[in-house]
Amino acid sequence: MSEDEFLEQSTIRAKIDELKFRHRSLDSEVQALQDLGVSDQLKLARLKKEKLMLKDRIAELEDRLTPDIIA
Repeated sequence: MSEDEFLEQSTIRAKIDELKFRHRSLDSEVQALQDLGVSDQLKLARLKKEKLMLKDRIAELEDRLTPDIIA
């Protein structure tokens, strides 16, 4: 692995950690709103949609870290 590849992988891992932190924060926020019985369904839907987008982005970045396997 070259130094450039290592730096790129380090950058990707850091971004994944950042996105996972944001995802957990959104999860806590959604849970708190649901526990409080907040009836702002639009806000809940937006938060859940953002969580899904983050999950997709995390999966995309994790795929970049996994080497292709030639069968």
